[in-house]
Amino acid sequence: MTTTEISAGSDFARLSRRISAAGLMDRRPGYYAARISLVGGLFAAGWVAFALLGNSWWQLAVAAFMAVMFGQVALLSHDLAHKQVFRRRRPTEIAGMLAGNLGIGMSYGWWMDKHTRHHANPNHEELDPDVDPDILVWSKDQARASRGVPRFIGRYQAFLFFPLLTLEGLNLHWSGIRAVRKPGLRRRGLEAALLAAHFVLYASALLTVLSPGMALLFFAVHQGLWGVYMGSIFAPNHKGMPTLTGRPELDFLRKQVLTSRNVRGGVVTDVALGGLNYQIEHHLFPSMPSPHLRRAQPIVRAYCAELGIPYVETSLVESYRQALTHLHEAGAPLRNRS
Repeated sequence: MTTTEISAGSDFARLSRRISAAGLMDRRPGYYAARISLVGGLFAAGWVAFALLGNSWWQLAVAAFMAVMFGQVALLSHDLAHKQVFRRRRPTEIAGMLAGNLGIGMSYGWWMDKHTRHHANPNHEELDPDVDPDILVWSKDQARASRGVPRFIGRYQAFLFFPLLTLEGLNLHWSGIRAVRKPGLRRRGLEAALLAAHFVLYASALLTVLSPGMALLFFAVHQGLWGVYMGSIFAPNHKGMPTLTGRPELDFLRKQVLTSRNVRGGVVTDVALGGLNYQIEHHLFPSMPSPHLRRAQPIVRAYCAELGIPYVETSLVESYRQALTHLHEAGAPLRNRS
């Protein structure tokens, strides 16, 4: 290892010492107890309202509310997976599966594996599953090599992005089902049982309380809006930022900062995005409790300025504009084919 590489590799260690000295890696059990109680209470209240309203058009408002609550439960699962809540694996896994598999029908084990690989190599075209060209293409090279659905959609994917997000909820369900059908998933039997329980309870509730037509409409609104909400949470973080290939000569600090984007906002943004609007800080310190990310931001931003590392932060609307612009440019080779 060269002197330059040693120096670059030590940059994160110096930042980490500053963060630790500020107490930002300390646990926040009171915060998470309150947050879990609030989200869990609202989640339960939504289903109580669903049961009391009966076969009413007001159920569409409940569907929209539950879409938001499914997103908030998913954000709690995210914090659990990063061990922001519990230090030990067992309570983390139990809580994660109860929230993910049973609560919202999303496999905790599948998502944790996928998300861990994303954190290790964000925006890496060969290693980050979040930029696999399975439906959309994320670079011009992917567009040129695309076949089938990505090749068809990629031409106008910027225009189709938000409409496609209405299917993301179903995609999360299906990904979990596929994961438990294959060997290798940790606690596969328990995950499968909890997923099955969620689907049975969900379908039974809809068909018991609502007429078939209203049940189908509730399902479409609920799952569609949940998918849009989930996509709107994660799209601003990396989409439109540089993508990597091969073996990039970047140390941990630069790899995480240069591929991530922060979103400006206040308390409403923090709650709606679950703290993931501080994506740079989250990627540098994944186990940092989410309420500390706001306090870590000025430290990280100032440190990046010291080192001359670009630190990208935009409004929420601008983050979507940049992401959609990138998608449109990535699909250019498909539009230019004769």
